[in-house]
Amino acid sequence: MRTLLLKSLFARPVTIDAPSPEDAALAEIGRELEKRARKLFGRSLTIREVDAGSCNGCELEIHALNNAIYDVERFGIKFAASPRHADVLMVTGPVSKNMKVALERTYAATPAPKWVIAVGDCACGCGVFAKSYATVGAVDKVVPVDLHIKGCPPRPIDLLKGLVALMDKATAS
Repeated sequence: MRTLLLKSLFARPVTIDAPSPEDAALAEIGRELEKRARKLFGRSLTIREVDAGSCNGCELEIHALNNAIYDVERFGIKFAASPRHADVLMVTGPVSKNMKVALERTYAATPAPKWVIAVGDCACGCGVFAKSYATVGAVDKVVPVDLHIKGCPPRPIDLLKGLVALMDKATAS
C-alpha cells in the first residue's frame, strides 16, 4: 500500500492539453457568428438550453462554451434563464414523457423569430433511448426543429459551427 501511495505522489497527472485559447479556427468561427448575429438581430444572440431528458453529456459540452477556453460571450453569445429572452432553444436528449409539456411551454414562451436546435444523437433520433417506454421521441416530434447537430456528445466547436449554419439559413430565407 505504501509503495502505491508513493508512486501516486510522484507520478505526473494523466491529462491531455486543452485547445489553445488563441486557436485560429475558434476565433474565425466566433467572429463569423458574431457578425451574422449582429446583422440579423442588431445585437447579441441569446440561447436557452433545455434538457428534455438526456444523460447530461451534451449539457457538459454546451456549458463548455462558457469556459475559459471557448468563452463565447466574447463573440456576443449569451445564455438566458428565461425563454422569453431567448432567440435559440438548444434542446438535448430524447423528450421524456415528463418533459413534453414543459418543452411545449418553453417553445410557446420564446418570442419570434425563434429557432430550435436538437443537440446530440438522442435529441436528433432518440439514440440509445429509442425503445424506452419513458420517451415520447426525438425533439422534432414535439416542436419544430430548425437544425440537428449530431454527436454523442457534439464538441463545442461543432455547436458553434451549427450556430453559424443556422444564422446562414436565417439570413438566406
